[in-house]
Amino acid sequence: MKMAVKRALISVSDKTGIVEFAKGLHELGVEIISTGGTMKAISEAGIPVMSVSDLTGFPEMMDGRVKTLHPKIHGGILAVRDNPAHVKAMEEHGIAGIDLVAVNLYPFRETIARPGVIRAEAVENIDIGGPSMVRAAAKNYKYVTIVVDPAQYGEVLERIREDRLTEEFRFDLSRKAFLHTGLYDCAIADYMTKEINGGGEGLPDIFAKAYVKIQNLRYGENPHQKAAFYRDPEAKGGIASARQLHGKELSYNNIVDMEAAWDLACEWKDTPACVVVKHTNPCGTALGTSALDAFKRAFAADSKSAFGGIVAMNRECDKETAEEMKPIFFEVIMAPKFSQEAVDILSVKKNIRLVEVADTEEKELQLHKVSGGLLVQTPDDSSETRADCTCVTERAPTEEEWQALEFGWKIVKHVKSNAIVLTGKDITYGVGAGQMNRVGAADIAIAEAGEKCKGSIMASDAFFPFGDTIEAAGKAGITAVIQPGGSIRDQESIDMANKYGIAMVFTGHRHFRHS
Repeated sequence: MKMAVKRALISVSDKTGIVEFAKGLHELGVEIISTGGTMKAISEAGIPVMSVSDLTGFPEMMDGRVKTLHPKIHGGILAVRDNPAHVKAMEEHGIAGIDLVAVNLYPFRETIARPGVIRAEAVENIDIGGPSMVRAAAKNYKYVTIVVDPAQYGEVLERIREDRLTEEFRFDLSRKAFLHTGLYDCAIADYMTKEINGGGEGLPDIFAKAYVKIQNLRYGENPHQKAAFYRDPEAKGGIASARQLHGKELSYNNIVDMEAAWDLACEWKDTPACVVVKHTNPCGTALGTSALDAFKRAFAADSKSAFGGIVAMNRECDKETAEEMKPIFFEVIMAPKFSQEAVDILSVKKNIRLVEVADTEEKELQLHKVSGGLLVQTPDDSSETRADCTCVTERAPTEEEWQALEFGWKIVKHVKSNAIVLTGKDITYGVGAGQMNRVGAADIAIAEAGEKCKGSIMASDAFFPFGDTIEAAGKAGITAVIQPGGSIRDQESIDMANKYGIAMVFTGHRHFRHS
C-alpha cells in the first residue's frame, strides 16, 4: 500500500539537513507542524510552519517537558485510517491525521559524555515526548512514515515525489525507529546503573546494552561463518573507534588480535613499548628508548612467530620505525598516531592495514556469549607491583630481577592460560600459552628462549600445583619467579626454588585468561 503525505510533524534535536528536508516537503505540498527550536529554524528559512501549540490549543509548558503529549498529536499519529471507529473519533474531536513524523531525540549521550556533568542535567536530557511520537509512528507504519535519521531525508523526499512510499519501505523505517529508541533507552539504563554503582561498572540484574553496526565483515573466524563488527555508542577510544589509514578490509581475526595487542601495549604509559601478537598471544614484547628501539627489540624477541602478526605500539609510528617495518610481512600495525612519512613508506604495501587507535581509560565490562545466555565480568585491571608481593624464598630478588619480574607480570596476564612467560627486565624471551598443564607451558617457553633462559625470570599466571615447574626453571638457569601462590603444595615449590637458589615472590592475584 502506497501512501500520500499531506501533513508532517517535525521536531528534532539534531538539526542537520532539517531546513532542506522541510523545504522539500513544503514544495511537495505537505503541511508542516513543528516545535521550539525546530520550528524557529524552519520559519527563519521562510518555510510556512504551524506550531504544535496552535494545533493543540495548549502552550508548551513546564520548561518544554509538555508540548506534544496531546490527543491531537498522538491521535493524529496512531489513528488507523481505514477503521471507521477511529475515523469517527477523529471527526468528533477535531483530530487531523499526521502522515509523517521526523523526530530525533534529546542529546542524552552527548550530555553524559561531557566532563563534570551532574545527574540532574543528565536526567533533564531524557526525552519523553520524542520517543512517544517515534514509537507511535513506528507502530502505525501502515499509515505513517517515521524518520529518525537525517541520512534518511533524501530518500524519503525522493520516494514521496515518485509515489514510491511503499508499506515495505515504511516497515523498514519503523524497524530502524525502534532500534533508535531502544539504543536511547539502553544508554539511559547504562548511565543509571553506573550512577548506582558510584560511577563504576556494576553487574546489573538485567543486562541491557545496544551496539551499532560499523560494518559487515567478509566472514568470521572461518570462511563459512558470517560476521559483523559493532560499536558501543558510549565508548570513547578503543578498537571500535580506531581509524584505518590504509590497507584492505579488516577481518574478524584481525580485530580479535588487535584487541589483544592493544590491551597489552597500553600497560605502559611512560615508556615506549611494542607488542607483536599472533592468535591473541604476544610472541614478542619489549620496552625501548624510542618507538624504533621498542619495535626492533619486540620483533627480535621472536621474529619467526612475528611473521604475519599484529603490531601494537604505544607511541607514534615515525619514519625510522616505518622503514624498519617495511621489509617485514605484518597484517596490521597499530599506533596512537602515524607520521605522514610513515604512512607514505608503509602504504606502498597494498594490503597492510595501518590503524590509529586512541587509548581509553574506561574499563568496560567483558562479555562472553554462551548458548542461551551471556557471561559478564569486570575487567582484569589488577596491576600488582613489587610493593604488593611477598618474597617466600631464602634469596630475595635483585633490583634487576625485580624490574624483570614486574615486566613479566604485566605480560603474563595477557597470555592464554595456562601461561608461562620468560623475560629479561624489558624484553620477552619465551612464551608458553594455552597449555593443558603448567609444566607443559613452561617447557614451551624454555625451549623457545633457549640460551636466553640463563639469568631470565619466569612469570606464571596461576600457582604451581607441584614443584616440577620450578625444577624445570632451575635446570634451565632461570633465577627468579613471580606467581600468585595459594597452592596447598606451595612449600614444595618454595623448597625447589631454594634448592636452585631461585628468588620467588607471591603476588596473591591470579590472572587466568581463558577467552
